[in-house]
Amino acid sequence: MEKFRKMLPYLLAMIFAFYILPFLIIDTGSGMFILLIGIPMICYIVSMIYGIKNSFNLLYPLFIMLLFAPSIFIFYNDSATIYIVIYGSISLIGNFIGSLIRKRKQLNKSKFL
Repeated sequence: MEKFRKMLPYLLAMIFAFYILPFLIIDTGSGMFILLIGIPMICYIVSMIYGIKNSFNLLYPLFIMLLFAPSIFIFYNDSATIYIVIYGSISLIGNFIGSLIRKRKQLNKSKFL
């Protein structure tokens, strides 16, 4: 439960990206920009920050995938289901890289102590 509580602010940021950003879609071009650049960038950055602060957690990308799934039926069509896997993969990579940065910082910190 404690891990989920630490995850909550980052998941809320992703809920914002998944459910508020689509309101900015005006046409196909803006929709593609949000789906292909906007949300993935936010997903990667938030996941990396989560990894830096809390280390690697395999549940985090799974929650990202679960959070995005309902937005497909609200804002998009069935062709957007591939983005569940894409955003899950991006969050997995971001979380992993963030955890590596965390370990490197801890290693450097322990060298100086």
